[in-house]
Amino acid sequence: MTTEVRVPTLGESVTEATVATWFKKPGDAVAVDEMLCELETDKVTVEVPAPAAGVLGEIVAAEGDTVGVDALLATIAAGEGAATAPAPASAAAAPAPGGDSVDVMVPTLGESVTEATVSTWFKAVGDSVAQDEMLCELETDKVSVEVPAPAAGVLTEITAPEGSTVDASARLAVISGAGAAASAAPAAPAAAQAPATATGTGRSDVENAPSANKLMAEKGIDPANVQGSGRDGRIMKEDVLKAALAPAPAPAAAQAAPAATPRAPVAAEDAAREERVKMTRLRQTIARRLKDAQNTAAILTTYNEVDMTEVMALRNQYKDQFEKKHGVRLGFMSFFTKACVHALREVPEVNAEIDGTDIVYKNFVHMGVAAGTPQGLVVPVIRDADQMSFAAIEKAIAEKGRRARDGKLSMAEMQGGTFTISNGGVYGSLMSSPILNPPQSGILGMHKIQDRPMVINGEIRIRPMMYLALSYDHRIVDGKGAVTFLVRVKEALEDPRRLLMDL
Repeated sequence: MTTEVRVPTLGESVTEATVATWFKKPGDAVAVDEMLCELETDKVTVEVPAPAAGVLGEIVAAEGDTVGVDALLATIAAGEGAATAPAPASAAAAPAPGGDSVDVMVPTLGESVTEATVSTWFKAVGDSVAQDEMLCELETDKVSVEVPAPAAGVLTEITAPEGSTVDASARLAVISGAGAAASAAPAAPAAAQAPATATGTGRSDVENAPSANKLMAEKGIDPANVQGSGRDGRIMKEDVLKAALAPAPAPAAAQAAPAATPRAPVAAEDAAREERVKMTRLRQTIARRLKDAQNTAAILTTYNEVDMTEVMALRNQYKDQFEKKHGVRLGFMSFFTKACVHALREVPEVNAEIDGTDIVYKNFVHMGVAAGTPQGLVVPVIRDADQMSFAAIEKAIAEKGRRARDGKLSMAEMQGGTFTISNGGVYGSLMSSPILNPPQSGILGMHKIQDRPMVINGEIRIRPMMYLALSYDHRIVDGKGAVTFLVRVKEALEDPRRLLMDL
């Protein structure tokens, strides 16, 4: 019997890869899930495990060849090699024949998300689990995803330990029936520890990419002089290429933080009191997207202020009746959302985006509402906010804010926004310049309401004032349009009746 080794799914929009390194040669015995070769795409490095035990037969795609998705890489022939091949730890933990086994797979991660990091295991090998009981939590660059048990039984194998990165179709663990627990549990700890074993030539606690080790050996580069950009500082092939082109590093360069500029020297007594924590994938994505926005868009901010007297009076007058009828509190966000929708109709370029050399105008408003969570900033989207009532908007914002704080937002709930509102005033911010949420072209910053002396009809009066800030992409939004937008928002809030009359 012959088993084919094919190119796995490489991710959205990736159609081909280059065979970087073969770790086995024809005639070698291989075990299930033993690493056969490594592929490189223009985005990531992909390792290809053996789909079955046996003897490696023909290698169809040699090192350096370019292959497409699902292309044939090699064949594995069943034979004596299957019995003599050194079984990896994961194979040793396979469930005993006495019970049925169920694979725990990575759940659907959402559009454009191809991998996740295993952040926490709530169960250990040998534990009994009930169906739908939470097994582990995955962290993507956008949300956290909890993985429930697909069936009841005993957790006999963990194939993806904490800290490992898994793709969208990976196996996380194996659950077996009670009959398999006794034989599987003793061998299972080795399976959980196996992926942590380092095979690279660099640090003993971090496994470098095999292609990076090969290239460092060819070029005579010391791993200590290469700054790894992979998970936990793992050195990737592109890091070696960058190090080869860079001038000789200073002695402290190997300890520099992975930032755009080297970290300033730190005194020894201060270093002992510091704490270094790995950035979460969500925080890394926030940092990358915000920096990309600054590098790509021509961001400019215009400011104005709004007298909140009328909105506050209207809210105080009707908030009790509103909550009694609709079951949700009447806040300020619905007023601001309505005011922005009104202004976007008059200045549609603020609700548009750039696609190459085209401007895409949106004849709808999917309102993003920035929300701070313990994990970082997220922006759930209120779809078709331009068609919603005050009550519907308040309910949607309350529900999505609660889900954001609990880490329960789905990928779909954070995609497709056309404009964003950010309320820094809840934290006491008096004025700020918000950064665009790509590919959007506008974001409104709300701030703290503060009593200030204002001249009203020639008299000085104390009024509850709020500064507003509109950051916009000056590539498609002119200054006139941005100022007009903010003035319309101001007018609608200072006289809320304009919203009812569509003025």
